[in-house]
Amino acid sequence: MLSPAALVAERFAERNRVSAAFFPAEAERLATACQAMAERFLAGGRLLAFGRGPYATDAQHVAVEFVHPVIVGKRALPALDLSLAGGAGIAALLRPADMVMGFGPPEGDPEVAATLGLARSRGAQTFALPGTEGDYALASPSPDPYLHQELIEIVYHTLWETVHVFFEHREMGHDVGASSFLYPFLGRDKQDTGNLVASVAASIVAKAAEDERLRAEVARGQSEAIVGAVQAIRQRLAAGGKLLFFGNGGSATDANDWALDCLVPQKRFAPLPALSFALEPAVLSALANDVGTEVIFLRQLIAQASPEDVAVAISTSGGSANILAALVEARKRGLLTVALLGYDGGETVRRGLAEHPLVVPCDYVPRIQEVQASTYHIMLELMEALA
Repeated sequence: MLSPAALVAERFAERNRVSAAFFPAEAERLATACQAMAERFLAGGRLLAFGRGPYATDAQHVAVEFVHPVIVGKRALPALDLSLAGGAGIAALLRPADMVMGFGPPEGDPEVAATLGLARSRGAQTFALPGTEGDYALASPSPDPYLHQELIEIVYHTLWETVHVFFEHREMGHDVGASSFLYPFLGRDKQDTGNLVASVAASIVAKAAEDERLRAEVARGQSEAIVGAVQAIRQRLAAGGKLLFFGNGGSATDANDWALDCLVPQKRFAPLPALSFALEPAVLSALANDVGTEVIFLRQLIAQASPEDVAVAISTSGGSANILAALVEARKRGLLTVALLGYDGGETVRRGLAEHPLVVPCDYVPRIQEVQASTYHIMLELMEALA
């Protein structure tokens, strides 16, 4: 029987095995779909995303990444999360130039498939993630719902990252310039369209390979730390505590996903008490408007937390003011503090604000988020294994 740390390492390795088989086989199709997306955006199309249950968080993530690009100087692209409105909302808003992206479990979702069918019949470009029918229809890379969702996140991240290449190369030979570091294997010489698609496909494979390298690094260096965090969380839950998640932007969608996975498990796991402060848009907007963005998590923590609870911060930088403020308050109140971080852990680590900091050693946001998703899903699996 594997030790807890060995189990963590094996779960990271399983993700890498699936990823290494999936992305080289899928990259050219992804690149071609991304080229078509670029043409639709340039023609005034919008990206409409939706999903049900925990897969609504993927639609949230798509909306924030396309509208608020983390790449300085990149255009904001029109994208909407229509999960609450569902198929009826898609039907009401849809225009022929649009793109519709539907998310679901590994086995698919008939309601999502029906909506995608309607959208395609009305001229939209459709992405079935997963599904069997669509302009880009994807058979799930894994029956495991966590692994499936993690690799789907890489799919839409690579679409968002590489769509800008096609914008900048819509006339042959354009250079990617200062943003070339985002696009491995894209050269500065003139290229025809066929060469560009092949180069983008190679870039997608490289992005997935970087995730695989980072997962292996986290497994080598932090498996024991992940086990320690899970054991500490279990002790708090056994004492009657609950999990309080918070993060900004894409990290907010991860906080929402983690909370939903606790409350409504995708596997046959016991539900866990959890809240995501990012799932409270009215509260967030009221606090940001009336007091300031630095308190949007702090004030919710003051209202909701008990001393036996666990404050879980998700941040790529580790330095967001609202994250730090909530962690400071959590420490004052005796909560257990856990943080999923990127870069070197930022101010969260330097100020010792998380008793259990788990750091993805990377300085590029999409890769950090993708490995953080693997980390928190593995933590959920370990919670159940240690029960």
